[in-house]
Amino acid sequence: MTMMKTARFHEFGDASVIRYEAVPRPRPAFGEVLVRVAATSFNPTEAALRAGMLQAFLPVVLPYALGWDVAGTVAEIGAGVEEFTVGDRVIGRLDGGGAAAEYVRAPAALLVAAPTSVPLVNAAALPVAGLTAWQAVFEHGKVAAGQRVLVNGAGGGVGGFVTQLATYAGAEVIATASSRSTEVVLRQGADQVIDYTAGPVGAALDGPVDTLLNLVPLSRTDATALAPVVRPGGRIISIATPIEPSADSGVSAVHMVARNDVAHLAALVELVDAAALTIDISASRPLADLADVHRLGESGRTRGKVILIP
Repeated sequence: MTMMKTARFHEFGDASVIRYEAVPRPRPAFGEVLVRVAATSFNPTEAALRAGMLQAFLPVVLPYALGWDVAGTVAEIGAGVEEFTVGDRVIGRLDGGGAAAEYVRAPAALLVAAPTSVPLVNAAALPVAGLTAWQAVFEHGKVAAGQRVLVNGAGGGVGGFVTQLATYAGAEVIATASSRSTEVVLRQGADQVIDYTAGPVGAALDGPVDTLLNLVPLSRTDATALAPVVRPGGRIISIATPIEPSADSGVSAVHMVARNDVAHLAALVELVDAAALTIDISASRPLADLADVHRLGESGRTRGKVILIP
């Protein structure tokens, strides 16, 4: 039996429950391929999953191997797979996890060809955060040229993609970020950056916005205070704390959860290869350090995307 290393947890709890341990290397079933993992990436939602906070609506069977993002090379082909061959470079979002490992078996239908213009390991940062950003900006936000868009939480992994996609759509982008992220957010296309640590965001705006894209957890007080910055008829989209506008404001509000969509992922890859979308990698760590990365993420000390390499 061939063994490999993986990062998984056998019980819910803090980051100390993550074990980096040897398990049998899987074999691809019908419709699957075996991917030799080049990298996965850290997503804050996985920390919430590990802590047991998502069991009510995203139950998992223990032990559970982490890793929703995967970038790697096809190492073995299962029966019924015709779209890939051994050696193909692929990326994908694996909703069942498992990419925090040296190898992972993955449904071929969830994978697309990796971008060719960036290192394969960097492409691991694209699936989860990129799909969330794409659907927030285009599907729910319907961001278009000439609009004013407020990106609340532009310094995070999703925020970087949201800022770039809204800029690509032709919008005027006002972004909130801490001072450590300001330079990067401006490079990503933001027209203005508001330091959210300096005071209320609404007070720093010089007028209403057409769309508010909220990407960070907020207190009820802060969420209520943000709602009025959107003009009548505008939109609020949140991937974190729901923001409810007043009933008479004419503002629509959506609390969204991104879905897996390979067409959207392929479109993101095209933008990367066209140099219209960059991937902000703030750190690269060995997969054995995953527990430490979870701790950093939960403390708010990460920026952009952190990739993990087996």
